[in-house]
Amino acid sequence: MKRNTRTTLFAVYAIVVTAAAILLAMGRPLICKCGTIDLWVSSTTSAKTSQMLADWYSPSHMVHGFLFFGFLWLVARRWPVQRRFLAALLIEAAWEVTENTPMIINRYREATASFGYTGDSALNSLSDIAMMSLGFLLARKLPLWAAVAAVVVLEMVPLYVIRDNLTLNVWMLLAPNDAIRAWQAG
Repeated sequence: MKRNTRTTLFAVYAIVVTAAAILLAMGRPLICKCGTIDLWVSSTTSAKTSQMLADWYSPSHMVHGFLFFGFLWLVARRWPVQRRFLAALLIEAAWEVTENTPMIINRYREATASFGYTGDSALNSLSDIAMMSLGFLLARKLPLWAAVAAVVVLEMVPLYVIRDNLTLNVWMLLAPNDAIRAWQAG
């Protein structure tokens, strides 16, 4: 294994382990308080949402990966892709920690469709980091048209199924809108 690859893998490991340690130190449960680990939770109103490996919010983390890849390609094109990936990983890990602070958890409850949101389990946060990584790696391999199509699908399917996606989530966090909130409530 090349030295660069070993260094990158060590950095990935360090970022992920540090994020997990911080989340656990913040009091986030390792797994769902229900004591089970499920691959997929389809209900957005379940107490298991944001506690398991994947749910309807997992595609938004894949979109993060596509967006981070594109942004870092624009602003740091000369960086090796490993460095851009580590930057994306660090941003996503920082978001997962920030997202699970009382301030952001309360903001989600007040302003978004996530009315009963209690924060993520550490397992779900690590899965979200993995989803971002998958999105980043797909963005690297796919032609631009396919990457754009993937982002559109990853945004439109949850919008249709659960009336929420990354775009609405960010919009509602930054500038809550009663009409959107009413539409999301069904």
